[in-house]
Amino acid sequence: MVALSEKKKPQMKRPIDGTKPHKSFKKPRKEKTRPPAPSELPSSLLVQDDDPDFPRGGASVLTREEIAEARAEAEEEFVRESKKSKGGKKKKGTKKSLAEAVDDFGSLFGNGVTGKLPRFANRISLKNISPRMKLLGVVVEVNPKDLVIGLPGGLRGYVRAEEVSDIIIDDGNKDSKSNLLCSIFHVGQLVSCIVVRVDVDKKDGKGNRRIWLSLRLSLLHKGLTLDAVQDGMVLTAQIKSIEDHGYILYFGVSSFTGFLPKSEQDGDLFISRQLLQCVVKSIDKARAVAIVTSDADLVSKSAMKDLKGLSIDLLVPGMMVNARVHSTLENGIMLSFLTYFTGTVDIFHLQNSFSRATWKDDYKQNKKVNARILFIDPSTRAVGLTLNPYIVQNKAPPAIVRTGEIYDNSLILRVDRGIGFLLEVPSSPVPLPAYVSISDVSDEKVTKLEKKFKEGDYVRVRVLGMRHLDGLAMGTLKASAFEGSVFTHSDVKPGMLVKAKVTAVENFGAIIQFFGGVKALCPLQHMSELDILKPPKKFKVGAELLFRVLGCKSKRITVTHKKTLVKSKLPVFASYADATEGLIVHGWIAKIAKHGCFVRFYGGVQGFAQRSELGLEPGIEADAAYHVGQVVKCRVISSAPASRRINISFVISPKRISEDDIAKLGSIVSGVVERLTPAAVIIHVNGNAYLKGTLFDEHLADHQGQAVLLKSLLRPGYQFDQLLVLDTEGQNLILSAKYSLINYAKEIPSDLSQIHPLSVVNGYVCNIIENGCFVRFLGRLTGFSPKDKVTDQQIDNLSDAFYVGQSVRSHVLTVNGETGRIKLSLKQSLCSSSDVSFVRGYFLLEEKIAALHISDANNPDSSWTRSFSIGSLVEGEIQEIKEFGVVVNFIDNGDVVGFVPHHQLGGINVEVGSVIKALVLDIAKSDGLVDLSLKSELVTSACVDGAKKKRRRSTSTDLQLHQTVNAVVEIVKENYLVLSIPEYNYAIGYASMTDYNMQKLPHKHFLNGQSVLVTVGALPSSCPSGRLLLLLKSTREVSETSRSKRAKKMSSYTVGSLVAAEIIDIKPLELILKFGTGFHGRIHITEVFDNNHDMENPFSKFKIGQLLDARIVAKPEQSGKSGKGYRWELSVRPSLLTGESTKIPTAEEFNFSVGSIVKGYVVKVDGEWVWLTVSRYVMAHIFFLDSSCEPGELQEFQQRYSVGQAVKGKIVSANKEKKLLRLTSCLSSFVSESSVDHEIVKVDIQENRVSNVNCAEHILQGNIVGGKVKRILPGVSGLLVQIGPHLFGKAHYTELVDAWVAQPLSGYHEGQFVKCKILEITRSSEGTAHVDLSLRSSLQDIQSVNSTALDNNLNTHIKRFEKIEDLHPNMDVQGYVKSVTSKGCFIMLSRMIDARILLSNLSDGYIENPEKEFPAGKLVHGRVLSVDPASKRVEVTLKTDMKTEVAKSDPGVFCNLHVSDIISGQIRRTEPYGLFIAIDNTNVVGLCHKSELSDEPIDNIETRYKAGDRVVATVLKVDEERHRISLGMKKSYFGNASDVHIISNHGTDDDSVDGTLLALQQNDDLPHIEKMFGCDSEDPAVLKQAETRASVLPLQVVLDDSDGSDLDNVTVSQEIVNVTDMAAKKSARRMKKKAKEERELEISASEERNLQKDIPKTADEFEKLVRSSPNSSFVWIKYMAFMLSLADVEKARSIAERALRTINIREEGEKLNIWVAYFNLENEYGSPPEEAVKKTFQRALQYCDPKKLHLALLGMYERTEQHKLADELLERMTKKFKNSCKVWLHCVQSFMKQRKDGIQPIVNRALLSLPHNKHIKFISQTAILEFKCGVPDRGRSMFEGILREYPKRTDLWSIYLDQEIRLGDVEVIRALFERATSLSLPPKKMKFLFKKYLEYEKARGDDDRIEHVKNRALEYVESSLA
Repeated sequence: MVALSEKKKPQMKRPIDGTKPHKSFKKPRKEKTRPPAPSELPSSLLVQDDDPDFPRGGASVLTREEIAEARAEAEEEFVRESKKSKGGKKKKGTKKSLAEAVDDFGSLFGNGVTGKLPRFANRISLKNISPRMKLLGVVVEVNPKDLVIGLPGGLRGYVRAEEVSDIIIDDGNKDSKSNLLCSIFHVGQLVSCIVVRVDVDKKDGKGNRRIWLSLRLSLLHKGLTLDAVQDGMVLTAQIKSIEDHGYILYFGVSSFTGFLPKSEQDGDLFISRQLLQCVVKSIDKARAVAIVTSDADLVSKSAMKDLKGLSIDLLVPGMMVNARVHSTLENGIMLSFLTYFTGTVDIFHLQNSFSRATWKDDYKQNKKVNARILFIDPSTRAVGLTLNPYIVQNKAPPAIVRTGEIYDNSLILRVDRGIGFLLEVPSSPVPLPAYVSISDVSDEKVTKLEKKFKEGDYVRVRVLGMRHLDGLAMGTLKASAFEGSVFTHSDVKPGMLVKAKVTAVENFGAIIQFFGGVKALCPLQHMSELDILKPPKKFKVGAELLFRVLGCKSKRITVTHKKTLVKSKLPVFASYADATEGLIVHGWIAKIAKHGCFVRFYGGVQGFAQRSELGLEPGIEADAAYHVGQVVKCRVISSAPASRRINISFVISPKRISEDDIAKLGSIVSGVVERLTPAAVIIHVNGNAYLKGTLFDEHLADHQGQAVLLKSLLRPGYQFDQLLVLDTEGQNLILSAKYSLINYAKEIPSDLSQIHPLSVVNGYVCNIIENGCFVRFLGRLTGFSPKDKVTDQQIDNLSDAFYVGQSVRSHVLTVNGETGRIKLSLKQSLCSSSDVSFVRGYFLLEEKIAALHISDANNPDSSWTRSFSIGSLVEGEIQEIKEFGVVVNFIDNGDVVGFVPHHQLGGINVEVGSVIKALVLDIAKSDGLVDLSLKSELVTSACVDGAKKKRRRSTSTDLQLHQTVNAVVEIVKENYLVLSIPEYNYAIGYASMTDYNMQKLPHKHFLNGQSVLVTVGALPSSCPSGRLLLLLKSTREVSETSRSKRAKKMSSYTVGSLVAAEIIDIKPLELILKFGTGFHGRIHITEVFDNNHDMENPFSKFKIGQLLDARIVAKPEQSGKSGKGYRWELSVRPSLLTGESTKIPTAEEFNFSVGSIVKGYVVKVDGEWVWLTVSRYVMAHIFFLDSSCEPGELQEFQQRYSVGQAVKGKIVSANKEKKLLRLTSCLSSFVSESSVDHEIVKVDIQENRVSNVNCAEHILQGNIVGGKVKRILPGVSGLLVQIGPHLFGKAHYTELVDAWVAQPLSGYHEGQFVKCKILEITRSSEGTAHVDLSLRSSLQDIQSVNSTALDNNLNTHIKRFEKIEDLHPNMDVQGYVKSVTSKGCFIMLSRMIDARILLSNLSDGYIENPEKEFPAGKLVHGRVLSVDPASKRVEVTLKTDMKTEVAKSDPGVFCNLHVSDIISGQIRRTEPYGLFIAIDNTNVVGLCHKSELSDEPIDNIETRYKAGDRVVATVLKVDEERHRISLGMKKSYFGNASDVHIISNHGTDDDSVDGTLLALQQNDDLPHIEKMFGCDSEDPAVLKQAETRASVLPLQVVLDDSDGSDLDNVTVSQEIVNVTDMAAKKSARRMKKKAKEERELEISASEERNLQKDIPKTADEFEKLVRSSPNSSFVWIKYMAFMLSLADVEKARSIAERALRTINIREEGEKLNIWVAYFNLENEYGSPPEEAVKKTFQRALQYCDPKKLHLALLGMYERTEQHKLADELLERMTKKFKNSCKVWLHCVQSFMKQRKDGIQPIVNRALLSLPHNKHIKFISQTAILEFKCGVPDRGRSMFEGILREYPKRTDLWSIYLDQEIRLGDVEVIRALFERATSLSLPPKKMKFLFKKYLEYEKARGDDDRIEHVKNRALEYVESSLA
């Protein structure tokens, strides 16, 4: 913006507009030409005032460069003046005056500089700005390394990060430094700054000047002292440190500091180094501290006071001053302030930003104004001020317009002749001033601006930029500015085609410019389709070419000229959200790696194509087929927009191959070599014409040297018999010929589930990094071995220990199923080979290499190998004697060479030519070399005659597999040892010196003749190479004699041997001993005493150094972790030492039975378990709740146990496989005498199955156990108490405390330990155990008495009735309110018994709101009215007066009532069909049907009768069986008043006849009666049916039974009797039909009650319900909810799974309901919830409608406010269901609800995706959403758009009108109605519109408006008739 405005300034003619730069006085020009060096700027500024004005010595203060620059300027000025002089004498005077005006306009006027009054206000421009100038600015951009500041006059300055603060940043964190600016600054923040340097920026070739600023307070406040600081002064400060009570502030000087108390801070918390403005409240001169406040309101209103001795150095930009108008200037005003100072205000900084031509009239002389300092120039003492109301209020002016925006109706406010004009732009929410320079008025030159444009005209303007501090927009009226698609950076979109002109061509690329002025870069690699080194010739400056935009980031635009991309017709791929599966797009290769290619797309989007998706032939590398920058056509395989990952393929149409033709991972195949490449062998797989395989060089052999040799010998056509399929890449197989992998193919895992911790698996190294090695198995399954787990000894460079492709054995440490990570160890101590596969593979490959050698030789004769066999005697002639041995020649085999090392001569002197007989030790077939030995013992062992051969053969066969023997090293080869076994006739064997993991590591050095211990791994008969293969165990350099003694000594120690040992260490659980010669052993803590001994500390009598006798009980095992060798297992049990017991226990023995008592010793104590060792092989554990039943002991659970402590316990369960017992402490539970005879539960140890029931078998009824409160259940449900690892019990609300207290839950909290008694254990058919507990202390202390005795001693106030037989009428009881309905309430007398209280029995008086008076949990005292043991019904009353109370079940009430009896009563409730009347002195309620109220018809019952009124009625019918009474109140029923008898409870007449007559007279005017229970909110539908019943039956409203469910919301089932008129006159047929309908209604109501009201309370009841309604999702979901209420989440999951299996496949809606419930379950209880929901959702997709399922999941996410997951799901849905209008509307609605921007792109995408016939629906619905929760203006635009296309759609007009009517803008509504009724539509549609218009005016308008609408309608009718 600044550049645009500055570029046109030389064309301005008059110096009115401040945007034009002009010459300034010499002094600022001189300073400008002498900028200090960049490195010295900050320090030089601090001391610049001390520099002398006249330097001594006469030397020039200018450098050579500055002198040259000054001369160049002088020459240019001379040329300009000479040109002006040639212009003619007529204009000379004009030029002179203009030059004077220009000089005045561009100068900075201060005090005393000139004697005359300036004509123009001070302005800052690029030409007069200089260092040390102080400016007020506004932060425009905050970048990681600098700030962009908007300055006065539209200039821009830059602040580097190091110039922000004087406080040094030295935390060493790069991230904190880069985020510093973002954390302490924000866009729109006002800051005071100082100019430190003005550079010439030559980047664009124009030499524009760049202003560098500093915010350092040491520069701004230079010279500030504490004496100059006054109360009320506003200062800028910086947070130096944050203390407890406030902030230490830094003002830029060291003489004083500031303190901001936290009580005085305004708004959010501050952070260190943050700048803030504050007002001085007080000054502590003693401590040199200024106490300040940061109140924003106070800061904005505080003005600078006039101080004595105030200098210009103390003035800071942003200070508010009280000023007076001194005079008006041509482009501003002059103000005087602070007595001594004057300053000017530019025309753009007046109080009115929209100043017109008469603006001077507003500023009379001496007018008082508030102003802020805008800039200060210390060199000229010029001061600029501002009256802008925003800045005066300490706020930045609004910047609400954007570059490129177009405003049609912009009002011209002022025309500045020859300069430009000021506009009022109709921006939103407030208008904004804009200025158009004369150069931007038209594409043609405009000379007289004032003639073409007048004040008050409206013009169309486009915004060029924004002067942020001035609050002024710069605009243009040029017609060319309104053309073209690119005007600003925001117009540029990735993928768009643009035409541009080349402006510069460099080695790195070309700079191009769009026609709107925006520049972009075309990189060198994008100039051409080919890989070029320099720009093509067609890229010339000025050339116009076609480009496609690659991306636009941070205003840096890159384009491409690649022909394929420019002319591509494929979709543009510009965001990760655009990636849909199967999409084919163009991209270009950004990077080529070994495992694939990285491809770039538009907008910075990057995808990855794996090697298998590159379409490469086997053996061809990616970099050989492709190059970086190449354009490729790609197909999207998959995308994850959230993680910004896209997988692509270069194979556009992949070939389909059946699964049978594809080899599976881990399978063995054979193949033929097709060709060889530098890095691999290409194999044609046998049996399949399509499959080819790649066998990389490192997979040819386990040994690196053999692999290289084999590769050199391979030729096309060679047959590989066995190859392992490691991985598949499309149709190409990755193969391996390694023997280690082929041999263990079945054991190598291909999936994470196949890997188990502590196992050892074979694999190969696939990558080595600095931190460790990656080991791969089958497929892509990879594990990682950290650096410290790679080798036993520390190593710096892992490449010295392993190579990529090396075969390794890996020890699995951990497997993380969630992250899929496998942690391995490659330490040889953990991964050593347990067989001879390593050396076996070596010799097998040697055979193959030898065969290849022979086939390549000219004479392929391998018959000589038959003449030599290992261990046989051969005859040869000595050919030569050398330093290292003797060379032997064989007469029959001239090509074979024999060799005898010197150490194998056996002391025999040999000569050349002599014939010898030697033993064959080794044969190298490929080299034709035979190793021989002349040792007498070896030669003698291989006698030639048959008898000795036979003897030797029988001796060698004595060797057995896995036998450990001593061997002697005969020859040390490079990779293996040749050994002889003296004990077995010197049999020759071979052992490897290294192992898989030790190939590159240094191995043990062996000497000839050295004795080693080996294990037989393979016999010659079983080995294909015919060799005896041995596994090296250990080496000992001892003599032959000592070795034999040592072996004899070793063999003497066997299990059962008695040894003398010395104690060398005592540990908590074992004694470490040594015995014999260097042997070590241990005594386990359980091997000290026999089982019947009670010694608490078995090691108390032992000391280090003590000698003792011990018996060996187990062979030694090597300690893998300590690496200390072998330890024998010893025992000092008395029974073993004395010989009483000869049986030594083994690891296989497991003789433990459930219920027996065992003793163990504590090994460790973790969170909830105590771990014990019972024996050397058996462990046990005790759950913390099983350790005690006392809460105090449970609280200190971990402190009660220490390692080595002896603990006794009873076995609860035993697991033989894991050798694990579960115990319960012997003192932790109490079994009462009544439960001693309970059957002991036996656990099937053989099967090791522990069910949910078995976990609770050790807990019996009557036990006292410890528990932990897990959850306080809502309402009156009680407590959920944990009593086992997976077992929970429930404590009923009445079983919490002994006494009846008001709040029994008040003493409990979650996590509290409690003492419980097991009251009852019930088990469902599926094995779930439900335990009822009691926490009442009176029931827990029963160890010496039985339950009967306890009941007799209990006080009545704590007694709980367990049986209904214990209750009888008139008994006083207490209970807690369980639930309240409109009929009454239920109370809990105990956990087994609930009672009901009718509404009439709740109180002696009338209760208006039972729910409020009797909340759930309230303690009530009552008396039993009746008990029915058969139906288990108990009825209680809370009334204190019991004289007239009669139980409802008492049949005497109905016996005393007869037809025609007159009764009195009170109206309980009014209904549309009649009155419910409570008969006096009973609790019976009768119904008086509305037809029996009066002899005359009654239209509205409620107007005549009210609840509470007393009435007299006659009994019409009594039904004793159904307990129903029908009443009548007609006058005709009563007849003669003297005959009336009013029945009371006592059967006597009423007091007087007069009272009865009075009551009868009042029947006609009965008011409303109160509601009586019996009609809940669910009943009106049934009651409506009651009015149509045929007969009038006696009615008595009763409260039905409740099962006392423990669920929260207890509903009581009701029986509503339908009442109709008497059916005496109805026909029999009519009665039959009505009876049938009544029966059907009763059945329907019964089923509804079964499903909805009679909620089951046990799992068994739910099971019955689901069996009866297996396809009802309602029942299944209720079952799940029931299980969740019991905290059994796994059971709820299993029920959901059962429901999905059970519900019929046709019931899609029911199944969908279950899935949605499953989603909610996993969302609440999943671990983690997000992953659990996703897995469930993926399963559900296989069975349900995907769209419905997606919408259901979306609903759940929105309901639980998981907006991030909802947005991700919506993104997938819009791709998967892009043709669904509903999905797109959900997407729009979600964005609007979250108040997100970017609705329009979504609408555009939707319109591209949706079919055309859905566009109107989508747009109209989106518009409605905009009206309701978005921006109504956008909704209007949408309606206007579709109505322009479909003007005759009255439905759209109607919707549009409805939305506007809802908003309520009357003018807009009427204007819209006028438009709609002006259309030419058919009469029917126009009638609809006029009718709607008329209805609106009748509702909102007056008579005139109504008449107006009628006239409009009349006009339409007349015009249509005409």
